[in-house]
Amino acid sequence: METTAPEETDGEKAPPMAPLSQLREPPATKRGARTRAALVKAARKVFERDGYLDTRLTDITKEAQCAAGSFYTYFASKEEVLAAVLLEAQEDMLHPGMRRVQGTDDPYAVLEASNRAYLEAYKRNAKLMGLLEQVAQVEPEFREFRSRRADAFIRRNARGIADLQARGVADRDVDPMMASRALSGMVSVMAYNAFVIGEQQEGGTPVDFDELVSAVTRLWANALRFPGHR
Repeated sequence: METTAPEETDGEKAPPMAPLSQLREPPATKRGARTRAALVKAARKVFERDGYLDTRLTDITKEAQCAAGSFYTYFASKEEVLAAVLLEAQEDMLHPGMRRVQGTDDPYAVLEASNRAYLEAYKRNAKLMGLLEQVAQVEPEFREFRSRRADAFIRRNARGIADLQARGVADRDVDPMMASRALSGMVSVMAYNAFVIGEQQEGGTPVDFDELVSAVTRLWANALRFPGHR
């Protein structure tokens, strides 16, 4: 199986979601490729269902409907198959960051679209995002990769904020990196609470997606003091 190349963030490649060094070369045969793909698909299902700590390799091979011993033809450990799961999912789980505002763009609309894209991707992959939080607590190597990847997009958002400051759209007295860490972290935590924990609104109803997008966008705009939000 081919792994997805790290995405570019304004010319800077984002770190992969898992250590590439843990993965073996893909199988040379079509049959081998199918078996490996089935194991990766099964692993994601079992990891999301049972959690990282409680997942057994026999659960994965049973879900993939293949012999227990065949697992070791493609993967050496639970950590390695997790790396394969994360690398396969990384493109869909990409934090798009706040894209650059062009001359005729409405900065608020660009910000809202960026937040919407991030929250949609997070919601689609909520179970896997919850798994990442668990794995980061027990596997130092995965924690390091998670931190490096998050930092890449914080830096991207900081560059976007600095660009808005240069255009006179955002408050020039705000430190771009500090603002990016605070605001990006806010959106990430709100996404985790809404889609992983299943936080509810008053009355016991799930958080409305459009209201969530609207709230985080307004908070970004207010914090950066966009025109009309000061």
